Amino acid sequence: MAIEDDDKPRKKITHEIGQDLSLLSVEELSQRIALMTSEIERLQAAMTKKRASRDAANSIFKS
Repeated sequence: MAIEDDDKPRKKITHEIGQDLSLLSVEELSQRIALMTSEIERLQAAMTKKRASRDAANSIFKS
């Protein structure tokens, strides 16, 4: 019985900044863009949360 490609565990997509992109397909590039976009959104959410905490602390100590 042959194992089909769908049954194989998929390798987690990773990206290294400055990585050579010449060997990646259009689909792989698209996946990398989606990965990086979601990471940017996660970073922006963390930044917003930290700013809110900082602003709340500043408002307490400046009063």
